[in-house]
Amino acid sequence: MVNMFSAMIRGNRLFVVFLLLFVCSCSAKPASVKPGETFEPEKAFEKANELLEKKDYEAARTAFLEIKNRDTSRKFAPLAQLRIADSYVKEGESELAIAEFRKFLEAYPDHKYAVYAQYQIASVYFDQIEGPERGYSGAAKALEEFEKLKKMYPRNPYREVIDIKIQKCKNVIASYEFLVGGFYYKKGSFNAAINRFAEVLKTYPDYQQKAEVLFYIGMSYKNLGQKDKALEYLKRLVEEYPNNKFSADAKKELTKIKS
Repeated sequence: MVNMFSAMIRGNRLFVVFLLLFVCSCSAKPASVKPGETFEPEKAFEKANELLEKKDYEAARTAFLEIKNRDTSRKFAPLAQLRIADSYVKEGESELAIAEFRKFLEAYPDHKYAVYAQYQIASVYFDQIEGPERGYSGAAKALEEFEKLKKMYPRNPYREVIDIKIQKCKNVIASYEFLVGGFYYKKGSFNAAINRFAEVLKTYPDYQQKAEVLFYIGMSYKNLGQKDKALEYLKRLVEEYPNNKFSADAKKELTKIKS
């Protein structure tokens, strides 16, 4: 009996304790929740740039990507996209760089740095030029992108540089066409050679080795027995480039054909 009574007292004490805890929890003021740390895109952008300067490219891109996603002002998000593209340029990942610059142009076509993005696309291709044998593809793509830049942004700040680079692209492409023509010429495929040489003269009239092109197109016609055409191109060479080394050879060939 005593044991039962003691048990009941202990049970009542526990009940009272639980009841007091419940009342206190209901009457107490709710705990204040501290707000999360405010995202400051400008500071984040500075830190991301520091990572980029230290060549920590992956960490920098992660930081720039966070800015793109969290910058509600939309002031630093476009810049972050550009810096992601720049990071791939610095890392030597040309195709990824071009893809990221194109993303910028798609998302922000009217942004003040859109001209920079387009220039960078052309420049990445331009940097792939190593010579006519290997640089044809890069030169062709660079030329296309530089021409697009001039058309879309006629008042761009790169005008003088672009004209120089465009001329180099054209020279590389023309040199490639000339090399192919020379290959056909050596094989004795003179009609195929003439097609290549004629394309150079038509499309790239300012080609730096134009005198040589005139000589070999004239010689191709001579080898085909088309003397009038041969005379036309060899005479043109002598008249336009009298001091060129191929002019002396052209004069000799003219004498042979006439005799």
